[in-house]
Amino acid sequence: MNVPKGFKLLVAPLFVAAAVSFAWGAEPANLAAPALSNADCVKCHAKPAADIEAKGMAHKTSVGCQDCHVGHPPAVPKKDIIPSCNMCHTGKPHYKLSGCLSCHRNPHTPKVITFGRDLTDPCLACHTQQIAKLKANPSKHTKLNCSFCHDVHRKIPQCVQCHKSHSADIGADDCKKCHQAHMPTVITYGNDTPNKLCAACHGKVNSMLSASKAKHGKFLCVSCHQNKHKAIPNCQECHGSPHPAGIMNKFPDCHTCHNIAHDLNNWPPAAEKQEKPAKPTKAGKTKPARKQ
Repeated sequence: MNVPKGFKLLVAPLFVAAAVSFAWGAEPANLAAPALSNADCVKCHAKPAADIEAKGMAHKTSVGCQDCHVGHPPAVPKKDIIPSCNMCHTGKPHYKLSGCLSCHRNPHTPKVITFGRDLTDPCLACHTQQIAKLKANPSKHTKLNCSFCHDVHRKIPQCVQCHKSHSADIGADDCKKCHQAHMPTVITYGNDTPNKLCAACHGKVNSMLSASKAKHGKFLCVSCHQNKHKAIPNCQECHGSPHPAGIMNKFPDCHTCHNIAHDLNNWPPAAEKQEKPAKPTKAGKTKPARKQ
């Protein structure tokens, strides 16, 4: 068939263009998706990037954006771009809890933890020793929610936030020298506890001990009342048997002779003996009183 030369010149470019267009349309399926970096994400998502930079913890140092967000719309449905926390966090009882965002409200600042004042159960996944103490030693603290006192994660409140100090001599930092918050009625103390802490409740005893001229007046309360509150030691624990056996057997209670331990050998002066009143005689006269 004879085709006019002018027609050939017109059709040839169109054929080449069509071929190129067909080839271009067929190639995208084989092309690799462009790789994204954290720097690309920041261009649109500046706020999350700033949060991670400031307080991202391991979310900053151990993972990148695409380790959690594995795709981007439209290639990935919008509902799938927010991952579940247990995609990475597994292996501990705490990670089995639901509702992570109720405390970890911003996953880009995971250790900035906020909650209300009525929370207990989620705390128990990590703080097992504390709840064991509260249950083993019931007190008013046992009835409170954890977050009533710890309203910020890892916050250790001062006791005087709720309780009045025993005395003006006891500061907020002194409370824990005798009381543990999770077992407050079990009083324990060190062997260097100053007498002023004891005096807040045992004022009369402390006054006698301070005024005593005996060696006991130079000791700390905890020198005798060691390890356990309200423990009353036996005198022989320090003094042994200072008297012959006959005296020790006749007077087994040291206080009989030595008064109480806080006021040793300090007996009140004996009352002066007074003369008895004269007795009347039959004649109405009185006889002189006899001297005692």
